[in-house]
Amino acid sequence: MKVFNLRCSRHHEFEGWFPSAEESERQLSNHLTHCPICDCSDLMRMPSAPRLNLATESATELVAPNAQAEWVKALRELIANTEDVGPRFAEEARRIHYRETPQRAIRGVASDRDRQELQEEGIEVIALPVPALAKEPLQ
Repeated sequence: MKVFNLRCSRHHEFEGWFPSAEESERQLSNHLTHCPICDCSDLMRMPSAPRLNLATESATELVAPNAQAEWVKALRELIANTEDVGPRFAEEARRIHYRETPQRAIRGVASDRDRQELQEEGIEVIALPVPALAKEPLQ
């Protein structure tokens, strides 16, 4: 196995595992390999120190680091399954908590002070920075 550092046109970096250097060139030039983050097939090999994976498994497709791809997938699912209330987050969270409006999953923007006040009222919130790429549609 040959392991190469790859980067897509959106600057996501990851490893690609290929049976040979020739196979990596074939897959990259024919756009058969995709970025695990944004699914872009416009990839380039980056300079790296040689590394061989001597495992007996035969992989001809890209094996990407799962953590980053799974994180983006989870964020996209969260975005798809929540209502964006924007800067009205604290207000809507309170209305839901005090049953003034139907319960639903929301997301939005809140200041540190807003989050602290919500938590003091017993309203569970979590600050989660969402990169722009996770907001883009799944491909």
